Amino acid sequence: MPDADPDLDRFTSRRSTVYAPNGIVATSQPLAAEAGIELLRSGGNAFDAAVATAAALNVVEPTSTGLGGDVFALYRTADGDVGAMRSCGGAPADATLERVRDAVAENRDADPEDVTMPETGPHTVTVPGTARGWEATVEELGRRSLADALAPAIRYATDGYPVSEVIADAWRHGEELFEDPNAREAYLVDAERAPRVGETVRLPALGETMERIAESGADVVYEGEIGEQIVDAVRSKGGFLSESDLAAFDPEFLDPVSATYRGTEVYELPPNNQGLIALEALKIAEELGAGDEPYDSPERVHKFAEAAKLAFHDGHRYVTDPEYESIPPLLDDDYVRERAGAVGREAIDDVDVGAPRGAGEDADTVLLTVADDEGNVVSYINSRFAGFGSGIVAGDTGIALQNRGWSFSLDPDHPNRLEPGKRPFHTLIPAIARFDADDWAAFGVMGGYMQPQGHVQVLSNLVDYGMPLQRALDEPRWRYREEGRLAVEGRFDGNLATKLVRRGHDVSVLEPAKFGGAQIVRNREGTLSGATEPRKDGTVSGF
Repeated sequence: MPDADPDLDRFTSRRSTVYAPNGIVATSQPLAAEAGIELLRSGGNAFDAAVATAAALNVVEPTSTGLGGDVFALYRTADGDVGAMRSCGGAPADATLERVRDAVAENRDADPEDVTMPETGPHTVTVPGTARGWEATVEELGRRSLADALAPAIRYATDGYPVSEVIADAWRHGEELFEDPNAREAYLVDAERAPRVGETVRLPALGETMERIAESGADVVYEGEIGEQIVDAVRSKGGFLSESDLAAFDPEFLDPVSATYRGTEVYELPPNNQGLIALEALKIAEELGAGDEPYDSPERVHKFAEAAKLAFHDGHRYVTDPEYESIPPLLDDDYVRERAGAVGREAIDDVDVGAPRGAGEDADTVLLTVADDEGNVVSYINSRFAGFGSGIVAGDTGIALQNRGWSFSLDPDHPNRLEPGKRPFHTLIPAIARFDADDWAAFGVMGGYMQPQGHVQVLSNLVDYGMPLQRALDEPRWRYREEGRLAVEGRFDGNLATKLVRRGHDVSVLEPAKFGGAQIVRNREGTLSGATEPRKDGTVSGF
C-alpha cells in the first residue's frame, strides 16, 4: 500500500509522481498520452491504449518512430501471465553479405574487404514489424479493434497538431537526410524545411496509410499496394527487399528472460534484443554490492558502471539472432561471479565495450508504458533506430523506412554478421519488474545503448534507495560510451567526475539528451501510479 505519511524530503523532483484510479499512460509526448487515455475511457484495456499511443507517436513524434520500424512489448496481464511480443523483421532473403558488401564498396569506390555497413540507405532497411505488431497486440491482448486504436493518430495526421520544442529540433535532421522529392514532401514544410516550434503540421500521406490499415488490416502493408511501394522504394536505390520478404513476416509472442536483483524479478526481451545486457549488469552489480554504497559516492557509480562495461562486452560479442548463433549462458551464477571478480578499485582498461560493428550508440526511439485498473501493465517500444531511419520514404505512403540493418556487421567472422533473413542485434528493450505478488511496474529508458544502462539505474534507484517513481527517473545518470569513456550528466555533484578520474575512468560531461528519456507505471496493490522525466517532452496522463 502507499505510504500513509510520506516523507516529503524524498521528493526532490520538479513534479510529483502521478496517481490515477482507472488507468495511466506515460510517454514522451502529451498528445500521444491523451490518445491512450481516449482508448481507456472508451472501454479499452492497457494493450489497446498502448497501440493507440504508439500510433499517435508515429504522427506527433515522427522523428523517432514510424510504421517503417519495429515494435516490442513486455507485459503482465490481469490474469497474471507474463509475456513478450517481438515484431522485428530480418534482412531481405537476397541480402547476402557478399552482395551487400560489393554494393556498398561500389558506392564508396572502396575495397569490399574494408567497408562497413552504411548508416542510411537501402541496405540498412530490414522488414518493418510495426503494423503487424500493432495488429497482433490488439487481437491477442486487447478488447478494441485496430481501427479504434488508430483513430486518434489518423485524426492528428489529418487535422494537424502543433510541434513542440524537442521534436522541432530533432526534425531538422530530415532537411539533410531526405533527398527524394516524395520524402521531402511527406515530412518537410513546403518540401524545404522542418516545422518550427508551435507550427501546425499535417501528415496527410501517413494519415491515409493509417486509414487503409484501419479499414483492411495490417496485410495492406505486407501483401498489398503499400507493400509494393515499400519494395519499389528500396529496390530503386539498389536494395534487395522483396514482396516475399514482407509477406513472410509474422510477429512472435515469446517468453521473456529474467533475473532477480535483490529480491525483485526483472523481465527483459531475449536475443536478438539487448535485454541480457541489462540483466547481466544487474547480477554483476548485486555481486559487487553496488547498491549498498552511498548514493552520491563515486564507489556506487564505479561499481555499477564497471558491471555495465563487462555486460556490454559480453552482449556485443554474443547477442544476435539465436536462430543463427548459439548464445552462452551469460546469466549463469558462476559466470557472473567470475565477471564480478574482475572489478577492483581502478577502472578496467582492457575491456572493449564496443558496439555491434557499424552501429551508432545515440539512436533514439519512443517508449510508452500503460497500466489499467484490471491489473494489466505493459511496456511498449516502437522505433526506426536513428531518427527518420534510412532516409527512404516509400512512394506516397508517408512511411519512412528504418535503418536497423546498420547494426549488422560485414565481417564474416562476427556473430552479428549480415545473413539473409537474419534479425540484427536490436537495442529496443521494454521491461517489467515484480517487486511483490501484487506490485508490478512497466518501465524503460530510451536511447540506443543507453537503454540497458538506464534500466540498471532506474531499478537500483527504486530497489536500493527507495525512491518514489518520479525521483527515480529524475536523478542524474551515467553511461559508458562506445569508445570506452564514462559520461556523466552535469547535474552530478561537481567533485564526482574528479573522483571517478582518480579511479582510472576517462570521464566526460554530456548534455542531458544523451542520457535518454524514461517512463514508468506501477500497479501496487491496485493503486496506479506513473512518472516520466523531462529529458524529452515526457508526460503522464491518467483518469
